[in-house]
Amino acid sequence: MRRTSLAIAVVAALAVSYGLGRYNLRLQTVSTRGRHVLYYVDPMHPSYKSNKPGIAPDCGMPLVPVYSDDNGNAPPTTSMAQLPAEAVTIDAATQQLMGLRVAPVENTASTRTVRVNGRVAPEDTRVYRVNSGLGGFIRETYDDSVGMQVKKDQKMATYYSPDALSIASGFLAASERIPGAVGTDGNRTMVWAGAVSQQGVSSLQGYTDRLRNLGVSDVQIKEIADSRQLPEYIYVVAPADGFILARNISPGEHFDHDLEFYRIADLSRVWVIADVFEQEAAYLRPGALGRVDLKGEGRQLPARIADSLPQSDAVAGIVKVRLEVENPKFILRPDMVVDVEMPIQIPPAVTVPVDALIDSGARTRVYVEHEEGIFEPRVVETGWRVGDRVQILRGVQPGERVVVGATFLVDSESRLKSPLSGTAPSPTIVTQPVMPNHLTMAAE
Repeated sequence: MRRTSLAIAVVAALAVSYGLGRYNLRLQTVSTRGRHVLYYVDPMHPSYKSNKPGIAPDCGMPLVPVYSDDNGNAPPTTSMAQLPAEAVTIDAATQQLMGLRVAPVENTASTRTVRVNGRVAPEDTRVYRVNSGLGGFIRETYDDSVGMQVKKDQKMATYYSPDALSIASGFLAASERIPGAVGTDGNRTMVWAGAVSQQGVSSLQGYTDRLRNLGVSDVQIKEIADSRQLPEYIYVVAPADGFILARNISPGEHFDHDLEFYRIADLSRVWVIADVFEQEAAYLRPGALGRVDLKGEGRQLPARIADSLPQSDAVAGIVKVRLEVENPKFILRPDMVVDVEMPIQIPPAVTVPVDALIDSGARTRVYVEHEEGIFEPRVVETGWRVGDRVQILRGVQPGERVVVGATFLVDSESRLKSPLSGTAPSPTIVTQPVMPNHLTMAAE
């Protein structure tokens, strides 16, 4: 009897449960009638979406429908079937939680500033080498240390050479054969022009040129002519205002033919040699103005990119750019290291923020906002990189919008959806050289 009563109770409970389920299903059908289902999501991972009902692949739970009248959603205008398998859909609430941001693809021209180190060097046209044209020995030197400042025609050293005295004797004899004149001060002077024979002038000019060739200065040649006497020694004078860069003689030293006594440089204008990467140098133009900053001194000097052809270093991939700098107070000295700023004009190009790039090593891609909440991956080919912008040679067009915030999170979601994830190699895209980050962007 008890068994019969227990069986009747179980059957009754099942009947009641079945009736309640049918009733709830009828209520759910009535409540959802007329609502449009956008897609179905995994209740445990809402970022997973499907166009049809089914079972979630990760947790095995039934997919939950999302309706068009739910807050924060709107019916898409594009079918997901038209997009790549890696495309992801992210609702507005999730975007805000992720910190997802987008930025437009731009096509603009701009001015950048290259900041590099430079080395000061004297202009080669302002470097003077004082050489010997014969042998002899040094008698004395005068304030000729390296780094000393000298004036034009300043006496720096004296030397004795019998060959020079022999030529000086011929010079005096030639000048005696030319009719002279007596100056207003009573001293006999050289006659460099006037009614004299051509032969006499040629002979005198020949001796003058020979003395110059031996290293005798015009100042001493004039002294010989004025005094009508042979000098006891030949003295070396500075050919121009400048600083002594090199000194190769000492008192009492014997020297041979063609020895370089001194090297003197006029530093009133100098060069600054800057090492610039080849891809940057392509945008530098002769005549463009730059600036030289003296480290630790807080001083700046204007500079101009010289018209000379830059020298290339194929091994290091750099170009030596020469800048001309006025140096009236001799602030800049040879081999000094300074900071150099040079503007470069970048022609119009398609660019995106650097944060938009996902570089896996095999390929580079960005995520393009196809429409609200839908993001499509695009493989791109990159060019130069300046500051926070990267040139895109292929893959996106101006006006499109790309993800620049939470990019790696979007990429991770896309890779989970990709049917090729982990089973096939990614296609390789060859990218152009990337500019170093020491470039900064300035408004054009």
